[in-house]
Amino acid sequence: MISRVLRFLAPLCIAVWIFTSGFFYSGTGQVRAQQPTGSIPTVTGTPAGMIVAVYLDLAQIKVYSGPSTYLYPAVGLLLAGQEAPAYGYSVDGNWIQIHYPGVPDSVAWVYAPYVSIKKPGDLPVLDSPPTPTPASTPTLNPTLEAAFVLPVTPTRLPTFTEPAPLVVAVFEDDSENSGQIPIGLLIFGFGFLGALGVIISFLQGR
Repeated sequence: MISRVLRFLAPLCIAVWIFTSGFFYSGTGQVRAQQPTGSIPTVTGTPAGMIVAVYLDLAQIKVYSGPSTYLYPAVGLLLAGQEAPAYGYSVDGNWIQIHYPGVPDSVAWVYAPYVSIKKPGDLPVLDSPPTPTPASTPTLNPTLEAAFVLPVTPTRLPTFTEPAPLVVAVFEDDSENSGQIPIGLLIFGFGFLGALGVIISFLQGR
């Protein structure tokens, strides 16, 4: 008799315990969300590299698509004090590659003496990008070119004509004619006689 009562009470007690434990646990317990079974990737930030800024005494500087002012076109501007992350130096060290949105690959180049280093960092040396090719090569129409090229007709040089013979004047020497009294001697003689007359007149006056 007792065994029959125990067999009846045992399932009843278990049912009551399950019902009461579920009731109290649902009112005071904390519901946990289901955890995913897959692996969740860890998101880590990338440390920022070197930061450069335009010198304040410069109103603005040009930004180029490559490390040269004549091989690469200008793609934008940076104003005074504007900062930009730097990626690397050119081979000669005169240019710095920076992050510049709005251009292909969001990279451009600035002239290193125009910017100051706001945040130092180690930068690699980067190769220069390929130079841009012109969209079209200008060609000149041969027919139009021939219209402006004047033909040159070769002409024969004039024949050389010898000049007339040069006549050189020849003067005769009159010094050999001894029959005439030299004019200088006459002048000297008249001067001597005049001086002698003056002396004589002076003596007579005394």
